[in-house]
Amino acid sequence: MSEPSGTRPFSRYEWMLSLRYLRARRKEGFISVIAGFSFLGIMLGVATLIIVMAVMNGFRAELLDKILGLNGHLLVQPLEKPLTDWDEVAARISQAQGVRLAAPIVEGQALASSPFNAGGVLIRGIRLKDMEGLPSIVNNIKQGSLGGFDDGQGVAIGRRLADQLSLRAGDNITLVSPKGAVTPMGTTPRIKVYKIAAVFEIGMSEYDSAMVFMPLKEAQAYFNRAGDVTAIEVYTDNPDRVDVYRKAVQDAAKRPIFIIDWRQRNATFFNALQVERNVMFLILTLIVLVAALNIVSGLIMLVKDKGQDIAILRTMGATQGAIMRVFLITGAAIGVVGTIVGFLLGVVVCLNIESIRRFLSWLTNTELFSPELYFLSHLPARMDTGETVAVVLMALVLSLLATLYPSWRAARLDPVEALRYE
Repeated sequence: MSEPSGTRPFSRYEWMLSLRYLRARRKEGFISVIAGFSFLGIMLGVATLIIVMAVMNGFRAELLDKILGLNGHLLVQPLEKPLTDWDEVAARISQAQGVRLAAPIVEGQALASSPFNAGGVLIRGIRLKDMEGLPSIVNNIKQGSLGGFDDGQGVAIGRRLADQLSLRAGDNITLVSPKGAVTPMGTTPRIKVYKIAAVFEIGMSEYDSAMVFMPLKEAQAYFNRAGDVTAIEVYTDNPDRVDVYRKAVQDAAKRPIFIIDWRQRNATFFNALQVERNVMFLILTLIVLVAALNIVSGLIMLVKDKGQDIAILRTMGATQGAIMRVFLITGAAIGVVGTIVGFLLGVVVCLNIESIRRFLSWLTNTELFSPELYFLSHLPARMDTGETVAVVLMALVLSLLATLYPSWRAARLDPVEALRYE
């Protein structure tokens, strides 16, 4: 026997009944409280997911930008013999497909000291024309200038290192290298005083507190590398296409070389970030899932409480489909509104994340985002459209699924049983 046809699905009276069941009355207060907590759970779950994913995306993007802004996308190292022909090799590589800059460098560790403090640093010898191709350095000079960098014995140091040593542009810094002159008594440390030509601030504490840039020729003399360099840093147009550019660089070098790309150099770091991001997504999804289960429990209690109403509606001609849709709308309204409000809250927080961090730091008198621990000097947030849409759709689907069983149970209620003892 087919179900009698009445008003069309999702008609006005179905919406009216659903919205009426959402409004609290005195004897239904407890059910309304459950609905309220379900709404808050969905809202906070969606907002938290969006905020955490945006912060982790921003954190990764900022770190990637800082790391690749200073270090090459490909690192070319010599094989079989030292890189004494570095000038010609760098010139050939710079002409290869996709290569923006090929910078010969000399790297070594040293101790930087001043009359006030001391600390370990990484010295990088580089030509001025190559440094001018690194916007992360030349666009962030806070003191002094790089004019005449290749001519004199001046060095450029990070802002945090300058603060640590209580120095500024124009002051002298002492650099001590364990690899100095070889004498009959052994190798003596090389100690040399340099003038600070410039102070830069990249915004990544690891670099700002430990990097010293020195003219290439001076670095060669300081580290006893007469005529050769440590490696050639290659910067490309697109870091994500290093696999394509690797072969072109290999062919352009025309000598035995070993190439490492930025993903290999930072594999452990970025893999750890990806794992943490995936785990956080799964954990925070549980918040939305728990809120959806609250919708289930609230609707089941509502169906039990409204058993007589359902029976009367059924005897008046309401179909099983109509009853099911009434409770479907009731539960889905909680999930849909909670998701929308959570999305708006997440967007607002992401757009003002740094201001919120500063306010909370001021309120609690603590540093909530230490640059020494997190490498960056500010809290980044970058929303990914696809990811945000996925979060919203997931919350909507979970909310809808949560309403199916209680709605089906309401539709299957026997009017005779519900009215028997009335």
